[in-house]
Amino acid sequence: MAPKEFCLPLYEKIARKNTIQRALDITLLFLLVSLLFYRLLSLKNHGFVWLLAYLCESWFTFNWFLIVNSKWNPVEFKTYPENLEERFPELPPVDMFVTTADPVLEPPIITVNTVLALLAVDYPADKLACYLSDDGCSPFTFYSLVEATKFAKLWVPFCKKYKIQVRAPFRYFSDDLISSGANSEFKQDWKKMKAEYEHLSLKIEEAGRKSAPCDLTGEFAVFSKVESSNHPTIIKIIGENKQSFGDDDVPHLVYISREKRPNHPHHFKAGAMNVLSRVSGVMTNAPFILNVDCDMFANNPQVVRQAMCQLLGSESEREIGFVQYPQCFYDGPKDDPYGNQFQVLTEYLGRGIAGIQGPFYSGTGCFHRRKVIIYGLWPDNAENQRRNHTSINGKLDDYGLLKEFGKSKEFSESVTYALKGKKYFPNNLSDSLGAAFEVAGCGYEFGTSWGTKVGWIYGSMTEDVLTGLGIHKKGWKSAFPMPDPPAFLGCAPSGCAAALTQKKRWATGLLEIIVSKNSPIFATLTGKLQFRMFLVYIWFLTWGVSSIPQLCYAALPAYCIIANSYFLPKVQDPAILIPVAIFVIYNLLTLREYLKTGMSIRAWWNNMRMGRITATSAYLFGALSVVLKLLGLSDTIFEVTQKDSDSDETNGTTKFTFDESPIFVPGTTLLLVHLTALLALSLGLRPLVHDVGQGVGLGEVLSSLWTVLCFLPFLKGLFRRGKYGIPSPTIFKSTSLALAFVYFSKISWS
Repeated sequence: MAPKEFCLPLYEKIARKNTIQRALDITLLFLLVSLLFYRLLSLKNHGFVWLLAYLCESWFTFNWFLIVNSKWNPVEFKTYPENLEERFPELPPVDMFVTTADPVLEPPIITVNTVLALLAVDYPADKLACYLSDDGCSPFTFYSLVEATKFAKLWVPFCKKYKIQVRAPFRYFSDDLISSGANSEFKQDWKKMKAEYEHLSLKIEEAGRKSAPCDLTGEFAVFSKVESSNHPTIIKIIGENKQSFGDDDVPHLVYISREKRPNHPHHFKAGAMNVLSRVSGVMTNAPFILNVDCDMFANNPQVVRQAMCQLLGSESEREIGFVQYPQCFYDGPKDDPYGNQFQVLTEYLGRGIAGIQGPFYSGTGCFHRRKVIIYGLWPDNAENQRRNHTSINGKLDDYGLLKEFGKSKEFSESVTYALKGKKYFPNNLSDSLGAAFEVAGCGYEFGTSWGTKVGWIYGSMTEDVLTGLGIHKKGWKSAFPMPDPPAFLGCAPSGCAAALTQKKRWATGLLEIIVSKNSPIFATLTGKLQFRMFLVYIWFLTWGVSSIPQLCYAALPAYCIIANSYFLPKVQDPAILIPVAIFVIYNLLTLREYLKTGMSIRAWWNNMRMGRITATSAYLFGALSVVLKLLGLSDTIFEVTQKDSDSDETNGTTKFTFDESPIFVPGTTLLLVHLTALLALSLGLRPLVHDVGQGVGLGEVLSSLWTVLCFLPFLKGLFRRGKYGIPSPTIFKSTSLALAFVYFSKISWS
């Protein structure tokens, strides 16, 4: 009879059928290739406009090929957490990292709820430790955590006693209704807990109104004379679990604000994550790590157990390097007006990529093996660890460990323990404070491999994707479970400006990767990145590059109307059926995906529209930032996205908001150019040509109208005031650019 441990599965990887989806995707790819052949065969009979259209469509065809590759083999993961403790009676420890950087853009009440939800997950409290990195060095954030710890001593037992599903208090208490079948004890405890949380929220709110949240004395004295970008290391053990093994236990909670000095690079979030890795390494050194952003709370209390199902077990030990949960959001505006929800992207592309080598590391909601992400272990060495090899590559001695990981002997010792598979869990965290302060210093990484070979990798605004690429390069796979309810819920940007700024940062960081020495090209040639996964990374990392053909193609109809030219076949030409079929099939295909995902037609239209707006604005500025960096003219700047749950929704619809950011200039310019072209046509300044000869045709006019429809929020913004209107400086800049475009278009026609 087989042993029990081999009879109880921890997870399954199930292939999904997608025959119809494949057929539609291939049909569209065939049509795109056919259009390119038509362009190529007739290129000599046309001028510059035809060539530009050919180049743009070549990029679109290549991009669609990459998308088809990504969607081709969708899979889903099913976990069995009920079998976990039968297979592994002694559950492994997990260190949980939370990062925040600005108490204004990331209000502490949001951070507090994220921490409380993590402290209350359904996992032994003595196996958990929560570390919060505060890169803003804010006494307000620290004060909020101290107060939250007092509440946690009531909240965690309440959640575990009544098996509460949603363990972020602000979400749980957002519904005042109590089940009619609930017993009187629960009702009494519920009311008491709600009153306690309201008291906590009120204290945090009142503290936020003051210049200092409290008297900066006692344990707050270290914040009395500090600047957010120039201060010594601050580490505070806010809560410590004494391992009493009861349901009333609360996991460790440690506050960290790493040392910052003006002359030392701090490498943004990647630098903060590496400090968390080292501090946790000398304090608890759990073999597994969870990292979340401060606004991404644990929505499923079983999430740690579900992740352990995939990270434990014989096959997973040699294959899965990290488990990435999809980013899901709560209380988003109706019908996703800013294209922030990514539900369709997750359902189709996410599952498809999971069927290749696994999803990208997206920086939050991710469980890692410490020995993989921090110590840089390859899958081949995972087997070596079973044979008691204790070095990363079989060659490192004590001197090598110090050179690789820094001069802290305590941290080097924790590395050795981790690679041997042993636990390193001191009974008293205070005993490790000295070593923790040492490894959190801003000069600790000098002369080591931090940020280049070990830990979170530096060199990109999207350090998460870069770090995940390094893990995939070693041959590790990643998992993409999608439990119900979702594992984590976060707060999406609530305004158009915030959404575009976030996507600009993504485009910048992704493009930085592809032009660096860490490019997936080298990862495929010299590492173990699978070729199909290489194609997936190329699709993802070139979002910024796509802005150029997108902008050119969007401007072509207006140019043709003004210059009395054409870039589409005439109505009488049978070849017109090709672009018409592409347009119809693509829109029906994407609409089908949205409807199957449970989203509305308006949500589909909002995402299609925002795709055009984002590509011609945020991605364009992201690409420009990288070009300027490569030329040495400027450096990229990390912009924190504002996290709040406020929206501009009125009467069920959301109005676009604008500010004076230059990110709105391209979209406004494009709109003005098309309006000018259509006005000239309607006034008879440019005749609509119906024959097969030269001149603008019906296709160009319809394309121009379609572009205006996509940029309709900008058109409304021209006539609105306040935050819903496009600012006058933006209109002035865009008008100047539009007039220049019209002038040069007329010259080319003349």
